[in-house]
Amino acid sequence: MSTSQMTRRSLIKALATSTVAVGLGAAAAPAASAATPTAGPLAAAGNGRLLPPGKIGIQLYSIRDKVSSLGFRAVFEQLADIGYSEIEFAGYNQGQVGPITPEEIRQLLDDNGLSAVGSHVGLNALRNDLPRQLEIANVLGMPHVGTANAPTNVNTVAGYRAAADEFNAWGEQARAAGLKLYQHNHAGEFAFATDQPDVRLYDVFFDNTDPRTVFLEMDVYWAFVGQYRFPGFEPIDYVRDNPHRYPLLHLKDGDRNAANPNGFDIIEFDAGDLPYREFLRATKARGTRYGIWEQDNAPTTAVPPNPVDSFGNAERSYAALLGLRG
Repeated sequence: MSTSQMTRRSLIKALATSTVAVGLGAAAAPAASAATPTAGPLAAAGNGRLLPPGKIGIQLYSIRDKVSSLGFRAVFEQLADIGYSEIEFAGYNQGQVGPITPEEIRQLLDDNGLSAVGSHVGLNALRNDLPRQLEIANVLGMPHVGTANAPTNVNTVAGYRAAADEFNAWGEQARAAGLKLYQHNHAGEFAFATDQPDVRLYDVFFDNTDPRTVFLEMDVYWAFVGQYRFPGFEPIDYVRDNPHRYPLLHLKDGDRNAANPNGFDIIEFDAGDLPYREFLRATKARGTRYGIWEQDNAPTTAVPPNPVDSFGNAERSYAALLGLRG
């Protein structure tokens, strides 16, 4: 561990509860950028940050290989060094490193000046173990708990209405525990109902869930894939018109590829074609929102000449997000 890394972590710990911590994130930005290739055209455009330094998060699924091989302690230290402030979980185990408790994870978050903002748990965990999931969320100090599953695999209007009723009940329990329940989309939710081909499934779920208790995390990449596969909507309209239903956004980039049935390949942030500057500019300051970077294939791909390394994707993407202006 370098002296500079130790110093930065010590500062983060000392300033974690201070408003100066935001300033620290800004001061750390040049170091992060200097360690990576120059950020792309989005990062260089315009003036005015679209994402504040203290509000840039990461979905741990992006670096799941590091979590399972190195454990939360080493991962959190590295993420803090890069500059990330917010953590969204994809499970609470660390693979071969061994068992760890939520209380121990919380201590590691605090030690590195990181905040938990959400977690993806399975539908079965919500159905069968919701009280424990809410308890863990409160131990970790996160304001949200959710799922990356489709609401249901029954792709009819009735199926999605039944799923909405289920989420409404879970949302009430989450609110009673001081939390917000959310659902994270993929592309399939934007398909049309099999029994009513003029009705979009996402709209059925949106319209039949209680906006006071059921929230949404838009994965912007998958929403644009949904637009490509099931045209007739603009992803940005949902967030711009209903800002308080979207407390979290997944900032995942996509490189246009007509040979891919999805229309885009997942790629590190700022190496793709999705209109993030316009998207974030249109939704800026319209509700409290966490911007969370995710790259599903970060452990297995890299933009040449970079070596394959999920931490490398995370670092370059953080630099691009931090420099994003509009």
